[in-house]
Amino acid sequence: MLPYGRQSIDASDVEAVVAALDSDWLTTGPRVAGFEADLEKVAGAPCVTVTNGTTALHAAYAAAGVTTGDEVVTTPMTFVATASGAAMLGAKVIFADVEDETANIDPAAVEAALTERTRVIAAVDYAGVPADYDRLRKIGESAGALILGDAAHSIGSLDRGRPVGTLADLTTFSFFPTKNFTTGEGGAVASIRPELIERVRTFRTVGLVRDRAKMRYPDEGGWHQEVHEFGLNYRLPDVLAALGSAQLRRLGEFKARRKHLSARYDELLADVPGLRLPTQRPEVDPMRHLYPVRVLDGRRREVFDRMRAAGIGVQVNYIPVYWHPVFEDLGYRRGMCPNAEAFYAEELSLPLFADLSDDDQDRVVETLRGILGS
Repeated sequence: MLPYGRQSIDASDVEAVVAALDSDWLTTGPRVAGFEADLEKVAGAPCVTVTNGTTALHAAYAAAGVTTGDEVVTTPMTFVATASGAAMLGAKVIFADVEDETANIDPAAVEAALTERTRVIAAVDYAGVPADYDRLRKIGESAGALILGDAAHSIGSLDRGRPVGTLADLTTFSFFPTKNFTTGEGGAVASIRPELIERVRTFRTVGLVRDRAKMRYPDEGGWHQEVHEFGLNYRLPDVLAALGSAQLRRLGEFKARRKHLSARYDELLADVPGLRLPTQRPEVDPMRHLYPVRVLDGRRREVFDRMRAAGIGVQVNYIPVYWHPVFEDLGYRRGMCPNAEAFYAEELSLPLFADLSDDDQDRVVETLRGILGS
């Protein structure tokens, strides 16, 4: 089965992991700090690593002070963790509809959803195309809300030359194997605001305070540490950080390959009837994580099944979050975000990853053409 996404591992990645295994530090060691410094060069802002993209969201919401009684406005066109991370802290999640062209959250819908309880506006860079953070920031400032960017798809992307880690108050990343580069499991939070990045760092380390200047009882002894606010152990180990640093050295290569493959899809699928191709804002330079087409005329399910039967691992990204039973049981109902639901009814992600060959891509295109032409 040709997958829709897959990691690219070479000898340099293996060597980096073996060296970490042969060192004195499997976790809480120097490779974590090294990886965070490497990430900052790409993200454009200081970063704190965590165990995965879901815990990155949880830590970011905690750093933003999200709690019971707050509201978080976000998109339904995302993986459930973008919403559940806020809900687990007690916030009410408000879903704002997406733009028809990009499937990114619609700033106008966000503005209409704001209340005096809005604490965070959480956007998602769908398929690697950054959301319109300039408009979202103006909206957030009017309501006193922080902007969170779920950049699980978009590390390596630029908006008007600005790296994605600089566009929001808090930005989260995922390094799952299907993402733009991988640590196996892993994630990170970036922030342009020092006080927020410090809160993330403390939260991901069980809330421990070791700085004597910040302690309530600093004279207790050299062993002493304190917890002032609850946190969790979300630390990324050195072994995975070593893989991340090695992968980051190939990020430019990964981006160039994804751009080449996306351009080939654009060209090879341009005249296929019953198919709508993805678009992007002209001012962005995306790291394409997904190549999401829209299959028209109610044929998405048929095309999905026939592509899978032909050994081509297409995927659907995503079920509208509020369709999940956990949100349905909280009173959310279908029909809330018509653009998102229309997008979901047609969306199909074609295989896109750095090691996808042109020949395999040609097979994807020929199979899709044959199905839609029948």
